[in-house]
Amino acid sequence: MHVARWATRRGRAATAATVVALGLLAAADGSVQAPQSGLLDWQPDERARILSLGPWPPPAVADASNRVSRQPAAIAFGEALFHTTRLSRVPGLRCASCHAPWRQFTDGRRTGLGAAPGDRNTPTLLNIAQQRWFGWDGANDNLWAQSIRPLLDEREMRADAAFVAAQLRADERLAAMYRNGFGREPPADDTLLMVDLAKALAAFQETLVSGRTPFDVFRDALARHDDAAAAAYPLAAQRGLRLFIGRAQCVDCHAGALFSDGRFHAVTIRSQRADGTFDEGRTAGLAHWAASPFALAGRFNDGNARSVPEAAMAGAFRTPPLREVAATGPYMHDGSIAKLCDALQAHALPSEALPRPGARPLNTREREDLVAFLISLSAQGVPAHVERASLRCL
Repeated sequence: MHVARWATRRGRAATAATVVALGLLAAADGSVQAPQSGLLDWQPDERARILSLGPWPPPAVADASNRVSRQPAAIAFGEALFHTTRLSRVPGLRCASCHAPWRQFTDGRRTGLGAAPGDRNTPTLLNIAQQRWFGWDGANDNLWAQSIRPLLDEREMRADAAFVAAQLRADERLAAMYRNGFGREPPADDTLLMVDLAKALAAFQETLVSGRTPFDVFRDALARHDDAAAAAYPLAAQRGLRLFIGRAQCVDCHAGALFSDGRFHAVTIRSQRADGTFDEGRTAGLAHWAASPFALAGRFNDGNARSVPEAAMAGAFRTPPLREVAATGPYMHDGSIAKLCDALQAHALPSEALPRPGARPLNTREREDLVAFLISLSAQGVPAHVERASLRCL
């Protein structure tokens, strides 16, 4: 089933479902209460910051580096590749194993698990086309290169270009879909064929766009000066939003319609890899990017765009987007925080690595309000696989 259509259909019931979820979290003793409504006294500067967090969804823009971007036949081919087990040497392993559609395209694990345990948390693929650098450390500057990475990683799908190409040529259904999507026979160059498969995977992933949320309805009501409609947004979420754009300073990094500035920041968690070594984050990512034959500077780019990265910073990681965040835990690049409320506190505290002038710990009520706001960034409310207790601040 095509995921863009899936998201659209499910999104039609989003506002009511999420508002109900906000109400379910209102009572600390576990009782169910209806969400309170009304409108806070939003000041002009606050309204401007709120409007900067949209609109949603963004317009679909083709990736100039990928000649099959936004092409229906390539999208269908990419979806088939996403669900096939042929691309991995590990029996039964597919892209959807770690990016399960029913989990908002994550796996729910602390760190990824393919052929072997990984070092980092599996991020959602929703809205990935809106990103500029890919992976927690930005090791790739385009989506099709990022799609190659798990194929070649010994800890994930443990494949190589020759294996992937042979699998495609041996499967008449996939070979026919290749011909339909690319308008030619599979090339003899194994690496070129692998890149084409990755471009089809990227074309499919570009369609994974999350639905509109209660926050978007509220934001758009403010944009058209419809305060009566805006007042339907629960007060707990409004209080959390005020903290988000104000004293808690969340918006400094979680900016724009994606709720991410796309940049790399030092974090308070100094994580280690599975072998005990320090995870260098962006420093390692830039080294990988500079050596990659699949970067935009290489021969496989179908356009002219090139990347100019900012200076590397050891221990820095890309700001994760926050849409659907209530359903995509565990949190942080190493998955070390299980509860959304605890992730808020980790970010609120200043540290030597992450100075935050004027920051102070959030109290329980403030964190609950922030959680209510973050739930309102989910199109479907809180999914069945998420325990409601994990969203309470105790």
